[in-house]
Parts: sequence; C-alpha cells; structure tokens
Amino acid sequence: MTESTAARDPRRSSKRTSGSDGGSTAPTAAPETPAAPAKKAAAGKTPAGKATATAKPPAKKAAAKKTAAKSPAKKAPPAKKTAAAAKPAKSAAKAARKAPAKAAGKAAASAGTPPHGDGTADVPELVQLLTPEGERVEHPEYAVDPSPEELRGLYRDMVLTRRFDAEAVTLQRQGELGLWPSLLGQEAAQVGSGRATHEDDYVFPTYREHGVAWCRGVDPTLLLGMFRGVNNGGWDPNSNNFQLYTIVIGSQTLHATGYAMGVAKDGADSAVVAYFGDGASSQGDVAESFTFAAVYNAPVVFFCQNNQWAISEPTERQSRVPLYRRAAGYGFPGVRVDGNDVLAVLAVTRKALEHARSGQGPMLIEAYTYRMGAHTTSDDPTRYRRDDERAAWEAKDPILRLRTLLERENLADAAFFAELDEESDALAKRVREAIRTMADPDPMAMFENIYADGHALVDEERTQYAAYQASFADEAGAAAGKGH
Repeated sequence: MTESTAARDPRRSSKRTSGSDGGSTAPTAAPETPAAPAKKAAAGKTPAGKATATAKPPAKKAAAKKTAAKSPAKKAPPAKKTAAAAKPAKSAAKAARKAPAKAAGKAAASAGTPPHGDGTADVPELVQLLTPEGERVEHPEYAVDPSPEELRGLYRDMVLTRRFDAEAVTLQRQGELGLWPSLLGQEAAQVGSGRATHEDDYVFPTYREHGVAWCRGVDPTLLLGMFRGVNNGGWDPNSNNFQLYTIVIGSQTLHATGYAMGVAKDGADSAVVAYFGDGASSQGDVAESFTFAAVYNAPVVFFCQNNQWAISEPTERQSRVPLYRRAAGYGFPGVRVDGNDVLAVLAVTRKALEHARSGQGPMLIEAYTYRMGAHTTSDDPTRYRRDDERAAWEAKDPILRLRTLLERENLADAAFFAELDEESDALAKRVREAIRTMADPDPMAMFENIYADGHALVDEERTQYAAYQASFADEAGAAAGKGH
C-alpha cells in the first residue's frame, strides 16, 4: 500500500485521489482567501451592523400627499394612490429586513465563516493563543504556558492522530472497514481538550473523537472494530473513563448529564465532558441536556466541535446566533475558542473543567473548527461545498501552525520530526495488521446481552437462527456426498 507522505508532514501537499473524499489527504498551506466585502446598497447596514430603512417609500408618500393638496376636487383618487404607495413601502421595508441577512449569508459562505460576521480572524470573543501563522498571542481570561516538552507532546499527539485517521480512511477504501468518520482538520480541538482532562474525569464521545480517545489512552486499533462490524464497541469504557462511541446523534449528551448529576450527588471531585457537533446542537436531546444540567448544577462541560457542516447543512441554517451564546438562555456560561489552536483549546477546556469541578455547574465550549474531509467515507463533500472554502481553512491547519512555532523558536529539531515520521509509519503498519487479523464474531453472539434475565422471544429467535445456520452445513454435506 502506498503511504501518504503528506499525512506525515503537514508542510507537504498532495493531490486528491480520484473518487476519494479527501479524508486521507493532508492539507496544503494555501493562503487564506478573504471574504469579499458586502456591497453597502445590498447589505443595507450601518457601522453598528443594523439594517437601515430606505427613504424612497416615504418620499413617494409625501409626493402623493402634495398632489392631493394641489387637486382638492379629486380627493378620492389621491387617497388610493397614497394607499398604493404604502404597499410598496411595506414591501420595501420587508425586503430591507431580509436583504442584510441574505447578503451576509452569501458573504459568509464565500469566506467559510458564519453569517454573523464572526470568523476566526476578527472576532474579539474568539479565544486564540496561537495564530494561523504560528505566533503566540495573549488573552485576558485564558492563558497557558506549556513547556517545550509539552508543546512537542501536543504536536506528536496531533500528528499521530492524523496518521491513524488517514490510515483508517485508506483501509475503508480497500474494503477493510464498512465506514469511517474522518477527523481531518479537528485534531487541535480534540487533542487540546483531551489533554485538559484529569484521569478521573469521564468522557462521552460521539463517533469522531479519535484524538480524544488517543489522549485517554484507548488503543487506536480498538476504535476500528465497530466500523469493521466485529464488535459493538471494542473497549471497556471504565478502563479509561471513555464511553463507547455513540452513533445516535446527540444522545450522549443526555448520558453525560445524567452521569454528571450522579457525580455531584456522590460528591466526587471530577467532571464530565460531552462531545457533540454543530449538527447535534439542533437535536432535542441536547436542549434537554442543557436544561437538566443547568437546573441540577451538574459538573459537565459540553464541548461542541463546530466544524461548519452537519453533513451537507451549513451552520447558518441551524442557528441565527453563534452556538456558544445558546448557553446564556439556559443560565450557564459559554465560550467560543479557535478550534484549530491547540493551546487555546487546552486553556479554555482546563478552565471549564475547573469551573465544573468547583461546583459552579455546566459550561458550553464551541470549538470553531472545520471538517476538511468528508462527513464519513460514504459522503462526497464536493457536492455541497467549494474547494476555495477548504483552501481557506487549510491555511489555518492546526498541525502546521504548531510546527511553525516549534521551528521558529527552535523547540524541536530535525531529529525530532524524523523520529516522529518513523513512529507514524510504525503506527500505520500496526493498524493495518490489526484490522486484517480481527476475528469475525460468532453469529450467535448477537442474541447475547439483550436482556439481563433472558427473554422467551429472544430464545425462540436464537433457536430459529441456529437452525437456519445449520441448514447451510447440511446442504454443503449433501453436495459433497453427491460429488463422491
């Protein structure tokens, strides 16, 4: 199998493979394409961002009244004209209200940022400690001072996570996996938050948290079993306080909230993290989780990875406000962090977890990031998003910006990167060998662990299925006998 050189070194680029969703292609450090400025007439906005009403309809009204004053003998017709003038004025006002939102939405789509005008480059409420150019910046509320060793460790985590993810995409393309949800582009959001947790914290993931699993000590090969169809999870959740992957969208937030409520009643000094995406934020389960977490002051951190797309649905079609602001409606704080900045994510998640552990209740983190690959390997993102959007986000690549910092400040030498390349190759080889040697499960195992005390209907179905399986052996024996 040909390995991906770009997956090992984020500075290198590679062309997309025909028929691929781009999940295994490493990002190219392309210059970011700025959003085209909205036309004033189309946007109809003041500097404060408020829509302004057009003055033309009132002028028509005045003209109509003036005409009526000059022609007193024809009062009825001018009255009709005035009413007619009021109608366009009402339509114009309605159009004026809609135009700014529509224009802003189009401008946002071209820039890969939300329609609220709050992209990663110009929003004061976006917490950022490491710019896309790899420069350190300060934030008044959040700070982190990692040692050179810790910085190298964060870089290693992201590189190995990306390599594992790319290998899984390739294995799916070769028919070894039924499906795979790539995390390409979201490494900083996952590694930064995963490294912020304590050993006794408990994590409830979705199905894409491969980087968090890595930080929690879950063997990467164990993540593949469910997607190969040989098990229902593959690891013991209580061994690493990392729950099994959840395919049902948003349901894990309910599990996390309930667990956090139990933690609070037990008086334990730990917190719970619930991961979900921007698409899941539209689910009722998430809203219910917010309600219960707030009312019971549960020590849970809701970590939303806003990767801009809920499959083919952009974020602006799901919410009229930035997602982190929803927390205020439930009575707990929310914060938006640059999800491609591993240092900012680390700092924000640490503070949120301390907030939860200290009895201050839940908190919502919106990690503003981007899914550079497909939703899953069954998805084709070229059908609903443009290449220039992805190119703009590739310039904000989380691995590239940290590598730039390490090289500029001489915190890592060539030997470090070479050794990491070798480690990446070894990991990919181990993953390939593990997936190809996974044993198929016993077909009868699907009837186990359904009911704690057994069930008559399940027993009947087990018996029928066993007879069905045995019939194949009987037919094969009969065919063999005829052959002799």
